[in-house]
Amino acid sequence: MKAIVFHGIDDVRLDEMEIPKINENEALLKVGAAALCGTDLRVKASGHRCIGEKETRILGHEVAGTISKVGGKVKGLVEGMRVAVAPVSGCGICRQCISGMQVFCRNDIVLGLSTSGGLAEYMVIPEPHIKGGNVFVMPESMGFDVAAVAEPLATVFTGLSACKVKPADIVLVVGAGPVGLMHMQMSKVFGAQKVIVSEILDDRLEMALKFGADHVVNPIKENLTEVILKLSNGRGADAIIIAAASGQAQSQSLELVAIGGHINFFGTLPKGQDKIVIESNKVHYKNINIIGTTGTTVLNYYKTMELLISNKIDLSRFISARFGLDQYKEAFEAAKSTNSLKVIFEIN
Repeated sequence: MKAIVFHGIDDVRLDEMEIPKINENEALLKVGAAALCGTDLRVKASGHRCIGEKETRILGHEVAGTISKVGGKVKGLVEGMRVAVAPVSGCGICRQCISGMQVFCRNDIVLGLSTSGGLAEYMVIPEPHIKGGNVFVMPESMGFDVAAVAEPLATVFTGLSACKVKPADIVLVVGAGPVGLMHMQMSKVFGAQKVIVSEILDDRLEMALKFGADHVVNPIKENLTEVILKLSNGRGADAIIIAAASGQAQSQSLELVAIGGHINFFGTLPKGQDKIVIESNKVHYKNINIIGTTGTTVLNYYKTMELLISNKIDLSRFISARFGLDQYKEAFEAAKSTNSLKVIFEIN
């Protein structure tokens, strides 16, 4: 089979290898579609703690396809099932796992990082993923491409849930990349009365308007504080999602948030630039809730898939380019473009 394999920093190749064998507790997935994520780009550029210096790894954790083979002891899966797979499973018995937060398990298994991923014609679904409920059976109406992109949307669901977004809230999303636009649309599903998007790239702002933003702001050209206070009748935003790698935006968010509001430091800051200065008295006197979320839970992945089935969000609009595995170089370049949203590999 063909697979996109990380061999080292800036060394990603299309390799030919045998179709993997499964044991009696695993399943083999014939991959239908897999999406590139910012994590894949970062792994290519600088490696990852889960991949040893002399190790290789098939990349990709946003994946959907058809069950090709099932181990003898596997229950609930049969050949021919169309499924999407949540990428992170845990040991199942630690405090984090039993609370549903497998993403924080010290012995977690992450597709494309600690084990082989979905940028390949076939992928092994590990036993913990099967037993942990990570395999979601898709309806015929859902395409593999949309299902593959469900995972980042599930992280957005988790982030907004943590911010307790509710009807009549005003939400500010900082950053209009694919995840920022997903936050904008998911905020509407949560019932937000008004969603404002702040972004320094004008073409991204135009895209945000097309995707349904109520207002857009370029903070380089306008005073963001003044705009937010005007649009919120002076109270500020009830929830602020920093979906950009901006320490300045994180610091400024304390000025923009309403009393008792929530701020989610959703975007990761670059290493070496991850220290910021905040006015702690504002946190105290405005009763501000500053949180961070990373990844998602299996339950929230299921809820997100159900939202997609009910057509609450059209994820197909987020797919900006499609490639075959042999076009991997072009795909990685496309994923880095500011004009790009989600890049999909259509595989089988």
